[in-house]
Amino acid sequence: MDPIASFKEAQRNGWASFIPFEIVTTTAAARLVSFAGVAKGQRVLDVGCGTGVVAVTAAQRGAEVVGLDLTPQLLVRAKENAQIAGMKITFEEGDCEALPFPDASFDAVLSQFGHMFAPRPDVAVKEMLRVLKPGGVIAFSTWPPELMTGRMFAMIATYLPPPPPGIAAPPQWGDVGIVRERLGSAVTGLRFDRGTMPAPAMSPEHFRDFAERFAAPVQRAMGSLKDEPAKLARFRKEFDELIREYFTDNFVRQDFLMTRAIKA
Repeated sequence: MDPIASFKEAQRNGWASFIPFEIVTTTAAARLVSFAGVAKGQRVLDVGCGTGVVAVTAAQRGAEVVGLDLTPQLLVRAKENAQIAGMKITFEEGDCEALPFPDASFDAVLSQFGHMFAPRPDVAVKEMLRVLKPGGVIAFSTWPPELMTGRMFAMIATYLPPPPPGIAAPPQWGDVGIVRERLGSAVTGLRFDRGTMPAPAMSPEHFRDFAERFAAPVQRAMGSLKDEPAKLARFRKEFDELIREYFTDNFVRQDFLMTRAIKA
């Protein structure tokens, strides 16, 4: 298996445990859908839809929604969430670097902390814009590298082998300058905004324990350190110290960047 395919297979399997995080991401989903201006009758694609929080939110506004994700287990939960909400949504397993849709199929293409994990940003951007109609909206939420979650990714990277060549770090998508460069002249009306996603926790250690159980990047680090107790202890101490900077009143503050643009 080539390095990119191997990387995607690891992602497909790793994110299967993410389901308990859905309750934390629901308010951020509403912010993204509002920021994108999703309206009744629009055809919307949710890229990296996970358990369907953005897809369900958009459908509740009257949009015709398709959700796509790489991980089958998350799609099972997404279908359950749509059924619970009484929403008719199409969910498909697929890769955001090879979207299984014709050109100009959607009025809006959204992604909440999803497309940023595609290994090749140029390929992901090209595909997301390809399936978007001219004049349609592309909008996504990402983690800035200088804030809580972006710093977490950078810290984890110091405990893991380097990724294969050509694979970009996800928090690069939280850098306004990099986003401008990646979207380039293919879009107009580029806008940015910020939001906060509070994660409930009783202590920094409580949040870290939750992440160890359900967050794929943290689980990767735990797996690589399982036979190195001293290094594992150092990782946990460093993680707790990072979380403590953003912990107050029983929640961890996770700030994110929202991007919105119009396809030229």
